[in-house]
Amino acid sequence: MPAKDLFHDTVKIALQKEGWLITDDPLHLKYGGLNLYVDLGAEKILAAEKAGQKIAVEIKSFAQLSPTNEFHKAL
Repeated sequence: MPAKDLFHDTVKIALQKEGWLITDDPLHLKYGGLNLYVDLGAEKILAAEKAGQKIAVEIKSFAQLSPTNEFHKAL
């Protein structure tokens, strides 16, 4: 299981304040024999439409001096 990003809890709280229900922390996916992890899985129920919206959120911070280097490492 991957380590949590520096801003993981901040993003999680922000999503909850916007009405999202965190369903997975992390979201575990299996694809072609691989185990994949996305930082958060969330859903939001829309009462007017009676249908839910679902999202997967990958969190990355660029805390070092070189944004280019951090971007490369994040991929």
